[in-house]
Amino acid sequence: MDSQSWALTCRDTLRLILQKLSVPDVARATCVCRLWNSVASDHELVAISFKAPWKLKHVVGKPVSGSFWRDSGIGKFAISHHLVRGDSLASLAVKYSVQVMEIKRLNNMMSDHGIYSRERLLIPISNPDILVDGTCYIELDSYAKREVAVLYLEGGPDRKSSHLLKKMTSEEGKRKIVDSLKRSMQVDDGTAQYYLSISNGDPRAALSEFSEDLRWERQEGLA
Repeated sequence: MDSQSWALTCRDTLRLILQKLSVPDVARATCVCRLWNSVASDHELVAISFKAPWKLKHVVGKPVSGSFWRDSGIGKFAISHHLVRGDSLASLAVKYSVQVMEIKRLNNMMSDHGIYSRERLLIPISNPDILVDGTCYIELDSYAKREVAVLYLEGGPDRKSSHLLKKMTSEEGKRKIVDSLKRSMQVDDGTAQYYLSISNGDPRAALSEFSEDLRWERQEGLA
């Protein structure tokens, strides 16, 4: 075996080589052989490749899906914005220099009123320089329904608050969702609660059910 072949079968040497590669190339390396797959699948090595293009300092957490690492495009990152009174999609779009539609798409929002049922919004990153020397936390956002590398501009995620939010009763959250549906549908409280109940608490499905019923009423000349 020559020196070059030996280098490609030595774990330490192979690791030094692979950590210089881009995320897609590291993913391809997992297909070469069992040894390469073992080295290229190492969490620490993949995280190094993930951070490199953006000069991130740290990436905290492990994704639920291993496919998360296969792309380190700017779309994998977002800023966490804690919502306060007076916030609107338009004001946040101006503040962070992004489009309203980009915020809605990232957060899986059908209407502007969806902001009222949430504690925070994920904001797309318009200037990659904000990631330099930063720390991102890999999180599965329940509203956005996706895993994102989240940047907190002030401090980090409040783990205690997050835990309490998961444990608390759903009454407060349900109230916000009902209020949001009332504004979106322009209906009374009872109607909004009805559509939410038949949609198993999914506001998107509730809006879809309402739209279908409204379309049927118009076709039948009832509305």
